[in-house]
Amino acid sequence: TLVKTTTENGVEGFSAGPAIARERAGLGDLLGPYLLGEDATDIGLVQQRLREIAYLGWRNWWIEPAFWDIKGKLAGKPVCELLGGAPCAVRVYASTGEVKEPAARIEEVEARLAEGFATVKLRVHDHDERADIRQVVETAKAVGGRGRLAVDANQGWRVTIVADAPTWDLARAQRFAAACADVGVAWIEEPLPMDAYDELAALTAASAVPIAGGELHSSGFPELAMTIERRCYHVFQPDAVFTGGIAQTWKVIGACRAHGLGYSPHTWTNGIGFAVNLQLFAASGFAAERELEYPLAPPGWTAEARDGILAEPFAHDRGRLQVPTRPGLGFEINRRALARWGRRFSVMDRRRLVYFSLRTRGIAASREIDRVRKARLRNA
Repeated sequence: TLVKTTTENGVEGFSAGPAIARERAGLGDLLGPYLLGEDATDIGLVQQRLREIAYLGWRNWWIEPAFWDIKGKLAGKPVCELLGGAPCAVRVYASTGEVKEPAARIEEVEARLAEGFATVKLRVHDHDERADIRQVVETAKAVGGRGRLAVDANQGWRVTIVADAPTWDLARAQRFAAACADVGVAWIEEPLPMDAYDELAALTAASAVPIAGGELHSSGFPELAMTIERRCYHVFQPDAVFTGGIAQTWKVIGACRAHGLGYSPHTWTNGIGFAVNLQLFAASGFAAERELEYPLAPPGWTAEARDGILAEPFAHDRGRLQVPTRPGLGFEINRRALARWGRRFSVMDRRRLVYFSLRTRGIAASREIDRVRKARLRNA
């Protein structure tokens, strides 16, 4: 789902969130009363409004970066500079998207290494843990030190709609971590459910391989702060699209630094989600020591497919990527692609908001709401 926010003087801000279907078709009617007429650069207010929407509905933190996009464009700076960083070249690792047999996995890893990636992340979640271990061990032997391997167990948020998926317990995660340590795996991602806080802390404390996770904690900073204090992971991977937007995720990054923990975000959503997390990573201070996730699973999942709504895809160059210097989030929308493939669900502006309020609330209530709002803005 793509959102475009426009200021009174015509500055546009964009953001996007993953969608399963048309579940956000009425979002414009919801956002209008909460956000229209407010200061687009007041990120604290935007955060509060989105929090209020979430009390009786669902969380839409992915909308918040659109206001950072506006803020950066008004300041003439990329978002990473607004956060105190600067555009730089970052290293990226190839993040695969499918579970494969060892032979197919080895072929895939060899292709990614040939393209210049230094690290490739595998996916494992077979019902038979021996199959998971065999895939990692055989791939590591084939690579033979020519590159690094990481592993994502996809246990943080189990999905069963297509086929049943195994649920790991602490004992299985410990056995898998031991096998990964034997072959030099760089890190293990999401080896246990995201709310298994005690088990995650125990695994992280004992594991010889760094444990990573924390990508989809949609309660935002409060929940992630708790997992940081409990040291549930060595490396935290909050995706700002889910974990409270840029503002809350920036607080998570600061907490990781304060507790001596690592940070490298999840980016597997879409081109705009990638852009959001790229800006955070560039500003974080962790880019010098860590790599950024680069989703890549051809032929279906490529930079061109992931970033199809953007004028220019985020294409890596031998495992490196330059952070854009363009103001805002650093991308331009491909207007032709949007016109051809996009379907607009809703539009809300001040005129439409008046009609919407009169239709849903009546004249008396609409006048009172408008009176209170104008008084608040005068006193702001």
